[in-house]
Amino acid sequence: MHPRFRTVAAALVLLTAVGCGDSGPGESDRLDMGIAVANISLNFAHEMVLGAQSAAEHAGDVDFKAVGPPNTDGPAEVQLFQNLTTRAKDGIVLENLDPPIFTRPAARAVDRGIPVVALDTAPTDGSKVTFYVGNDNYALGELMAKEALKRLGDDPEGEIVIGVPNPGTPVLDSRAQGIADTFRKQAPGVEVLGPFQTYSDPGQNYGSWSAQVNAHPDALAFLGVGDADSYNLARIKKAKDGKWLTAGFDVDPKTLEAVEDGSNFVTIDPQHFLKGYLSTAMLIESVREKDGELPDGWFLSPGGVVDSTDIDDIIARQKSAKAAYDWYRPAIDELLGDQAGNMRPLKDAR
Repeated sequence: MHPRFRTVAAALVLLTAVGCGDSGPGESDRLDMGIAVANISLNFAHEMVLGAQSAAEHAGDVDFKAVGPPNTDGPAEVQLFQNLTTRAKDGIVLENLDPPIFTRPAARAVDRGIPVVALDTAPTDGSKVTFYVGNDNYALGELMAKEALKRLGDDPEGEIVIGVPNPGTPVLDSRAQGIADTFRKQAPGVEVLGPFQTYSDPGQNYGSWSAQVNAHPDALAFLGVGDADSYNLARIKKAKDGKWLTAGFDVDPKTLEAVEDGSNFVTIDPQHFLKGYLSTAMLIESVREKDGELPDGWFLSPGGVVDSTDIDDIIARQKSAKAAYDWYRPAIDELLGDQAGNMRPLKDAR
């Protein structure tokens, strides 16, 4: 790992294991809350945890616990979530990559009076979770495709290959659909292949993308919608001296290095820290000011492009949780200051 990223990576690991909150006037005033994520080892989950913990620290008097399996394992996360409900009785933020298997566990938590906020993946109908904080992932996929088209010139012809780590996960499928639809509308000479399963485990992901590159050596671009896609595509491109475009999502340190050195033309940043912060801040507000009554609907959280024009700024943002908060603070203040204006119907989440 590049030295500039070592401190933040260490901080991410440390912060998942510690509680948050200042000394309050009494134990009865403190809140017990937490967050469950799909994979505590991958950067996207670390970002959400950092944001959530930052919000808990700023609110004060919140004992906050983060849990998640070391690899993407839905049943293991279900067990961790169920364990968390015995401790975090004042509220839980739930991110997962397999919404159907969380339907009953989430509903049971809600029935016990625990406020639950869905983060990054919209809740299922039977979960009794009615508040969701997440991106417009279809729009983020469109954004990636438009950035690729800028670099492919007029009337490109050839193949592009799309990869999805966990097919069936709505947010990832929406990103892939946004990419595919945009190419089909704006570049009819391009054949869209996939989406192929690329897996979230970094080793499996590398093997899957290697197979796709070998099968389509003349492709115009290989585009992934997950965390490991970004840095593994860059690694393969360097090893093969590839001339195709490569890009993915998220801001893993290895991904930022790939954008910085030009291997990947962009990364799409879903701004996971921001989502973690917003979801937790609104959860705390609902408990302290609204008797635990959460809003109904989808709170739209923004995302953006990271490329050569702003890579240094994003690298600086990623150095610490404080640097991230300072960078995001204007957006946090604006979004929390107009909660009604950022709400959408839950059925429209994509």
